[in-house]
Amino acid sequence: MQFSRVITPVEVIEIWNASSNGFSFVICYESRSGLGLQGNPGFVASWRPIYQNRFAVKVVGSPFKTLAAAEQACEAMLRNLISDIPYHQSVPEHLS
Repeated sequence: MQFSRVITPVEVIEIWNASSNGFSFVICYESRSGLGLQGNPGFVASWRPIYQNRFAVKVVGSPFKTLAAAEQACEAMLRNLISDIPYHQSVPEHLS
């Protein structure tokens, strides 16, 4: 899964996203102060199913100290999510 930086009109907001196997992942950087997203300092990761109208779920361990740690947690979450999908419900490769 390859994360890409989301370009926003507000340069101080740092957001990355990636999707795979029917799941969307977002990582954002939060801080207690400044112009960006407010919250506990660090990289907050979340996921949600792409093909269902559901809310995002925070990845366990967020916020992470580094972007790399958040990406690794998302990869682990994806492996866990995929292992829970019954074979007949898996998303076709061309849709992921």
